[in-house]
Amino acid sequence: MTLHSLPARTTAGPASPEKTARRRGRRLLRQRAGRQHHAGPLTYVLLGVMAVLSIFPLYWTMVAASTDNTRVSQTPPPFLPGPNLFSNLARAWDEAAMGQAMINSLIVAGVIALSTVLFATLAGFAFAKLRFKGRNALLMLVVGTMLVPPQLGVVPLFMMMAELGWSQQLPAVIFPTLVSAVGVFFMRQYLSEALPDELVEAGRVDGAHSLRIFWSIVLPVARPAMAVLFMITFVHAWNDFFWPFVVLDMTNPTVPVALTQLSAGYVRDQSLIMAGALLGTLPLLAMFLVFGRQIVSGIMAGAVKG
Repeated sequence: MTLHSLPARTTAGPASPEKTARRRGRRLLRQRAGRQHHAGPLTYVLLGVMAVLSIFPLYWTMVAASTDNTRVSQTPPPFLPGPNLFSNLARAWDEAAMGQAMINSLIVAGVIALSTVLFATLAGFAFAKLRFKGRNALLMLVVGTMLVPPQLGVVPLFMMMAELGWSQQLPAVIFPTLVSAVGVFFMRQYLSEALPDELVEAGRVDGAHSLRIFWSIVLPVARPAMAVLFMITFVHAWNDFFWPFVVLDMTNPTVPVALTQLSAGYVRDQSLIMAGALLGTLPLLAMFLVFGRQIVSGIMAGAVKG
């Protein structure tokens, strides 16, 4: 036997924790794909009915926004789009100052969603995998804050914003909601199941500190849940009305606050209000069309425990 006939030895060292996490995730997805069941005809019928019921409010908003106020108030109401859609959209855009409102809502919702995802993932990792004194008590305190109605803190919170000089400014809307207890609990539950303790211990053995473990191990594992949490938080912040209405005015509004301009007056123009609501919904629809596949894959990845 010659030296050339001997099998070559591989010199690759042990896989990094990040690569191990990725391989484990791909293996779990293959196992779940193999366990998929085929749906019957009744399932497709039920899904079709649910899809029609879900889409109908958006369709009705478009129909009402494309007609005039007299036609919307008739009985029976119209069920087909009318010819006034673009004119009503232009009127709503001008009367409600929707350009500035959409920019403000994009800033508010984007900052709140990003900060919530970051801080909730950090806190969820700490509550799920780190051992420290008082961990369970702190977790119960965080969960307990969800039982307190947010309306109870409006008066002291408004006084605090006024003392800081943030009244009628966007920071007054952003800073009180930089993180949410729901997001912390959601990420804690996800990481408890999806992040193996062995990966964290492997990072400790390699000499990585907690922030390094969070960056190299936790973030790749938590990416599907982070996408879902970002979308939910963004939609909630975009549609939030009560606190922005309290702390902002019509010179610097978000989209829900700006829409109140359309309902002013003795006789409400329902078609104009629906046109404004359709304008406020279009950015959310565009976001879901762009990131919908990632969001759905994130939901499916966290739906089945590995």
